[in-house]
Order: sequence, then C-alpha cells, then structure tokens
Amino acid sequence: MQEQHQSRRIPLAIVAGLSAVVLAAGGGTAWWAWNSGQSSKTPQVTTTAQLSPSPQRVQASTQNSVQIYWLKNSGNRIQVVPSALTLQDTNSKSAVLEDAFKSLLAGPTEAQFTTTIPQGTKLRGVEVKDDGVHVDLSQEFTSGGGSASMTGRVAQVLYTATSLNPDAKVWIDVEGKKLEVLGGEGLVLEQPLTRKNFQEDFEL
Repeated sequence: MQEQHQSRRIPLAIVAGLSAVVLAAGGGTAWWAWNSGQSSKTPQVTTTAQLSPSPQRVQASTQNSVQIYWLKNSGNRIQVVPSALTLQDTNSKSAVLEDAFKSLLAGPTEAQFTTTIPQGTKLRGVEVKDDGVHVDLSQEFTSGGGSASMTGRVAQVLYTATSLNPDAKVWIDVEGKKLEVLGGEGLVLEQPLTRKNFQEDFEL
C-alpha cells in the first residue's frame, strides 16, 4: 500500500467480476480495526446478505429487488459484497437506485458487514441518464479515513450505482459538483467510473 499522503488514481471504472477488492494481510487488519463498530451505530434497513456475488443484471420492475454493497473482512482480505434489497413495484430505475442508496447510507444491520461511508452522508440525488448513472452526495462523503477507507466507500457507491447494469458508467458529485479528488490524501477520481477498470487497476 502506498504512503498515506500519496495521491491514488482510479482510472475509468469499477469491478466487473465482483471478485472482491483485496488488502494485504497487515493493511486489512489495520483497516478493519479502524472501521470496527461502524456497522452497529445506526438503525438500519434489514437486507438479505449474498456473500458470493455474481454480475447479474437486476430488473427492478419485474423482480422488485436491487443490490447494495458492503465491505466484509475475510481473513487477510477485504471484500465488496452485495446484499439484496426488496423494493415496491416501480418502473423507474432512478427511483429504484434512490431507495438502494438510502439503505446504503443508513449502514449495514449485520455484524459481519461494515461500511466506510461516513455517518451523516446524505443522498442529494441519483439519476439514470443516457451517459450513465449520476450520484450526488453531501459533503460528509469526503470526510475522514485513509486511502483504504476512501477507496472502499467509492467502491460501495460504484457497485450500488451499477447494480441494475454492471456495465454502466458512474458519475459522482458532491454538493452538486464533480468529485475530482477525495479526502485529504488526494484520492484522484477520473470520471466516469466503471467496475471493469477498478478491478483491473485498483486495490483497497
């Protein structure tokens, strides 16, 4: 893992295969210790965990479900794992993702999952457009944590935003402005983001 004050660059994307983002054993332990207790602080929306994700498209209008993504400590690895969320009938992809993000920002209910999205982060808006999924978050999203924490929270947003279409491009805004550098450690984001390049080029 690089030094804390060194800029990191996410190319154009995020994991296509959901094989999980990996930390070295030492880094994973330190990261997990930093995040311990995060998952139990806020009452959450109940979800059903699926620990072996597969990159399947979710048609919310017919299946009434969407996936949200948490982080899970697995020995010397930190994995990005999906959890299925059942929703009311809707034909609007933007509405489906809005409900998904509200549950994501509320935090996990199960002890084996955690999140590095800072508490108090609010969804200002999410919209599915022709050029991809646009997510607008509040300023709290940029606060706290080291490079592993910041990378983890970007992964959670990216995977959740692409749960209806794993190949979709994602644009992340904070307070209505394009997010170019995340946090004091300078995690540089090249947007739009996708799963594929994240898996190929980036590690927690």
